[in-house]
Parts: sequence; C-alpha cells; structure tokens
Amino acid sequence: MAIEKITMPKLGESVTEGTINTWLVKEGDHVDKYDPIAEVMTDKVNAEVPSSFSGTIKEIIAKEGETLEVGEVICSIELEGGAATTDEKADHLEETENKQAQTTEDTSDQTMKKRYSPAVLRLAQEHDINLLDVEGTGRGGRITRKDVEKVIASGKAETNNVISNQQETSEKAESKSVPSKPETSITPEADTGDIEIPVSGVRKAIANNMVRSTTEIPHAWMTVEVDVTDLVSYRNEIKQSFKEKEGFNVTYFAFFVKAVAQALKEFPQMNSMWAGDKIIQKKDINLSIAVAKDDELFVPVIKHADEKSIKGIAKSIHELAMKARSGKLSMDDMQGGTFTVNNTGSFGSVQSMGVINPPQAAILQVESIVERPVVLNGMIGVRNMVNLCLSLDHRVLDGLISGQFLARVKEILENMNKQTTNVY
Repeated sequence: MAIEKITMPKLGESVTEGTINTWLVKEGDHVDKYDPIAEVMTDKVNAEVPSSFSGTIKEIIAKEGETLEVGEVICSIELEGGAATTDEKADHLEETENKQAQTTEDTSDQTMKKRYSPAVLRLAQEHDINLLDVEGTGRGGRITRKDVEKVIASGKAETNNVISNQQETSEKAESKSVPSKPETSITPEADTGDIEIPVSGVRKAIANNMVRSTTEIPHAWMTVEVDVTDLVSYRNEIKQSFKEKEGFNVTYFAFFVKAVAQALKEFPQMNSMWAGDKIIQKKDINLSIAVAKDDELFVPVIKHADEKSIKGIAKSIHELAMKARSGKLSMDDMQGGTFTVNNTGSFGSVQSMGVINPPQAAILQVESIVERPVVLNGMIGVRNMVNLCLSLDHRVLDGLISGQFLARVKEILENMNKQTTNVY
C-alpha cells in the first residue's frame, strides 16, 4: 500500500508553527478523508487537523506537546486502495526525491540558509547558539527547529557556551586586574511545598506571542478619560427590553467597539501593519476581541465591524464568546484581525498597558466604568468615567495621529445617548 505523509498545516496568517495538543487517533486506526486526527494549538487558534487521505495511521511522528514548524511531518498514513509498492520502488522514489531536493538546493537562492523562523531564532537565543555553526537539514539548507534541538541534545551548545564564557572571562582578566564574577542563572528552582505547573498548550502559545510582541515592537502608550454618563443611562434604559427581544445582552463593550470601528474609518492609519520594508494600511476593519476561558485566552475577530450596528456587534461578541468557551472557534473566526479592542474593565481594571497583537499596530484597553466626582461647568458632580488606554507600534504610528484617533473615540462615546444613538 502507498504511504503518504501528513504535515503541520498553516492555521492562520503569520502562523509559522503549531503545538500538538492531543492526538485523536492512534497507530493502526482507520480514518476517512477529512476526519479529525489531532488538536493543534498556535498563538492564534486551537483547531482540529483533518486527515488529507483515507487509510490507516501508520506512524505518529510528533508527540503531544511538541511544537513543529508549518510543513513538518506529524504522521504517516497507509492509503486505501493504493497500488502495492515494492521496497525497491520505495527506495527509488526516495532517491529521486533526494536528488530533486539536492538540485533545488543547488539552484535555489542560497540565502534560504540565513532565513530563520521565529521559533528557531528564539530557541537559539535561549541556548546561546550561533546559527552560522548549525548545519541545516531543511530545504535549501534552511535550519529547522529540530536542527537546533539536535545541537542542544548533543551538548555542543553547552560546551560552546562554556568555551565562550571562558574566553570572555580571559579577555576581561587581561584588560582588568579584578577578575570577572561568574554569571548566575536567573531560572528559579522550586522549594519544598512549591507547585510546579508545566507550561504547555495555549499558555505556551500565549507566552511565545507576547515575547515576540515585546521584543520586536517598540511600544508607546496614551490614555484619555471619557465621560460616558449619558451612554450608561441610555444602555441601562434599553438593556432589559433588548435582552427580551434579541435573546442576548447589549453590553457597554458593544458601544465601545462601535465607536472604535467608526473612528478607524476616519483614521485609517491606525488600521495598519508593519511589514518590514513597508507599512500595509488595511482596507477592512476587522476588530479582534479578547475572550478568556479558564486559563486560556482567545482573540476572535469581528469582521467588517464598521458595517455593523451596535446590535450586530453585540451579537458578534455574544456568538464569539460562546464559541470560545465551548471550544468551537474556527480558523476563520480567528483570522484577519486588524486592530484589537480589549475589555479589561470586566475585571475591574481602571488603567493598564496592553501588549500589541502582532502584526497589528495597536490595541485599545477599555477600562472599568466608575463613578467619580468631576468638575463640570464650574460645578462638581458625580459622573460615570472610563479610561481608554492605547498601546501603539511606534514604527507605524506617531503620537499626533494616535492622539487624534483617541480624541475622536472619546467624542463619539461622549455623544452617545437616547437622542443620538440607535442600537439597530
């Protein structure tokens, strides 16, 4: 029977790797084409991987908890009804493929050897490995995650680090009379009674994405306070009848998302992404929102938010939240976000600095609405106030345009009331 390989699929834009969370099959199981065979997690989505063929699972190559780059083999499958293949034919096929790969390597752009995925760079940095000294086994000599892991497992990385540290110490000793102190590890050790929690699954994906964001993006922050007294009165007046009529809540957050979508249409520069040698200003306004489930965090997307009414946005928020909490978010639900609005106020927060969700250029934190004494027309009164905290990518955005955008969001929200706003 013919043997085919199933590889790690690309589960979203800018996704370069995925983690096998759970295998849904075992070796020897029969599957039909499109049957789910594994649950895979990335920094953007938790999704099932379907089988590309009908047949019997021959070998499971990737272990649960293992992170692989897109295109790496996760398992092999023996096809149904495939023509019998002799060992000689199989060897010949493999030899042909190797020759083709060698030809491709010889004729293709050799700069592939110096193009590393974020996973490879991160792993090499963590273990102080010089990638120029690593032999790549990927296409065109590209260094894969497994190549780096092989170096780590062989102990060469540790040896190189020791030699490097000794050389550095020796050089410092020659230039200074005071000997250098050995570096101490910053990795904490568990004491008796401490609880060790393995980092895996969604938490690992979140951690990797946050490290990428804070190391690659120069963050800057701005905050404005907004008087939403009229908005609070209007929402409180309609919330009961809206729930009875529509079957879901119209939350404050829906009004904030609507205001952001409107302001983004007026300030399209905010709806941009950094792309190395250019900035891409996105046409569609697709707003990412954060949804928590236990210790997991998902960021589904409200597509074309500027075209939706407050009711439409409220419905999208409700449906995406229900999907996230029941584990039914699809890849399409998670893709295409151009700007993030985060409802940190649901936890009682009054001021925070969000970490940007790459490749987006900004994230807006909507804080808790609180009653505070405010000077209004020369008199002190109790008003419903909220802070809006903007984190921006300073490669893409400057203070002027960001300040104008925030001022416009503030203006829209402060003018939302019974007379000016229709949720439908």
